[in-house]
Amino acid sequence: MNLRRRQLPDGWYPGDDVELRRLVASWKLPERDGEAISAIAPHAGWLFSGSLAARAIKDLARAETVVVIGGHLSEGKNALAAFDEGFETPLGSLDNDLELLDRLAKEVFLSPDLTADNTVEIQLPLVVALLAPRRVLWLRAPNGKAAMALGESLYRASRDLGRRITVLGSTDLTHYGPDYGFEPRGRGAEALRWVRDINDKSFIDALLSFDAAGALSAGNERGAACSSGAAAAALAFTLSYAKGEGKEPQLKSSLLAYATSHDVRPASSFVGYCALAYYAGARP
Repeated sequence: MNLRRRQLPDGWYPGDDVELRRLVASWKLPERDGEAISAIAPHAGWLFSGSLAARAIKDLARAETVVVIGGHLSEGKNALAAFDEGFETPLGSLDNDLELLDRLAKEVFLSPDLTADNTVEIQLPLVVALLAPRRVLWLRAPNGKAAMALGESLYRASRDLGRRITVLGSTDLTHYGPDYGFEPRGRGAEALRWVRDINDKSFIDALLSFDAAGALSAGNERGAACSSGAAAAALAFTLSYAKGEGKEPQLKSSLLAYATSHDVRPASSFVGYCALAYYAGARP
């Protein structure tokens, strides 16, 4: 089997299966809040945002295939996909949903994703640990309108195949401080307050109000997200699913958790994170 091997070092997430399961158990995640059809999760090293990513992933409904959409692609770039037969994780391998990928590629031009990038890989061990799906699909979306087209096409592809899928959009929020060359509010408490209450909130509020274009704008124009296209694609899939399945009136969104790296390791440079989910119906 042609497996895509792990490319991130152990500092991103544990390389040992026992250590990995022990860490996930230590987060003491709440019971499942619902059956989310899609979710948004951060993609920093697990020390900083692993528990938030797990919070989002755990709420996804059981599905045949979990589609993980990463980012780190500027507007105008092609969407990327992994064409490997499967993916290596410390908890065993995951099969790639090549049938879904082939159907999606009939509508969307997908370039091969050949680079080491954390936005998808960081999520795969958590998907195995918390959901154990039959298959996954690895995509990366650019930070532009093409991301919304990708999400819409993904719904049509899953519908045409009769494939039950859930979608995870992978993005961090504001990257603030001297390490990132972004300090519009200086440093200290005021900078942290601005990131939490204004800049990150602008992106989160757009997602909660089902405004994919607004989320892209907040990411591209305000620096409120590094991979806004991933979130926009997940939201576009959500809206297409709700409309196509006649569940638009039931669609709900929920912010599950929010934090920054400053909460873990105070520093003048820090990053925001959120866990967010979409439901087609009332949450239990």
